[in-house]
Amino acid sequence: MASPDFRAFRIHSDDEGYRGGVETLSADALSPGEVLVKSAWSSVNFKDALAGTGKGKILRRYPLNGGIDVAGHVVASTDPAFREGDAVLCTGAGLSETRDGGFGEYVRLESRWTIPLPSGLSLRESMILGTAGFTAALALLQMQDNHQQPSRGPIAVTGATGGVGMLAVDMYARAGYEVHAISGKPDHFAFLASLGAAQCLDRHQLGFSGKPMDSARFGGALDNVGGAMLAGLLPLIAPYGNVAVCGNAGGVGFESTVLPFIIRGVNLLGVASAGTARDQRDRVWQHLASDWKPLHLDRIATREVSLDQLADVFPAMLAGQSFGRTVVRHASA
Repeated sequence: MASPDFRAFRIHSDDEGYRGGVETLSADALSPGEVLVKSAWSSVNFKDALAGTGKGKILRRYPLNGGIDVAGHVVASTDPAFREGDAVLCTGAGLSETRDGGFGEYVRLESRWTIPLPSGLSLRESMILGTAGFTAALALLQMQDNHQQPSRGPIAVTGATGGVGMLAVDMYARAGYEVHAISGKPDHFAFLASLGAAQCLDRHQLGFSGKPMDSARFGGALDNVGGAMLAGLLPLIAPYGNVAVCGNAGGVGFESTVLPFIIRGVNLLGVASAGTARDQRDRVWQHLASDWKPLHLDRIATREVSLDQLADVFPAMLAGQSFGRTVVRHASA
């Protein structure tokens, strides 16, 4: 096909400074890959806000189109596994780090990271999930691979009003767990309860004892916060429970002792979604399209924007003022 001109939110860092904005490009300028996709939807993650504003060192080369998530339809492919018209998605895998991402009306993907849209998900739903939902599901997969089960007790979800947290509350409840949502925003507790949280706990009132071991309160946890929150949770985890760590909103360091690990057999699991192996990606997306699919995706998607509105989304997200998931609608959607 002829190389189309298209619009994209492109990020530069050069002698003129760090900047991002909507530009018109040719598909010939896109990063190499076997699969050319006409984008329908993307989503906005905290990492995208860091990259789009330069507040975080996300991109490893410049210029690049932003957006770590994308979903759309194949328009051309040199890999016979993908045909014109196929619905596909991609999250992470170097998007908006080492190659052009999903904030463009076209994106060229490597076939090894291109996921056929699973039956049970629409393109829009796949981007309401995006990296946030993928991360929450990957955490649950790792916990269950390490023998987590509902009978061990409730799962604490910290940072529960963030994108990962909201999706985890809904998802883990769907998967049969009792979910205790922890947040510093009590005005959103009713919303979290409507997603499936059995209890909502104000992080300011948790009252961690500071003891190296305390009475077991949770069967496991998904921690989006790190720092003092992670340190406080570990002494409260039941024997052989898993704490999956996927965020650092409260700090990158934490102080603990070895006692929860060597006395109760607590497991600390790291969740790194961007570089997840393909076989794991396929398992996660099959769960997300079926038994773990959140029941309230349309409610969690609180905002829909165009490419031209992206620059207004980033500052509010970095200031902690966003709520729910923001999806990006491309012209082809």
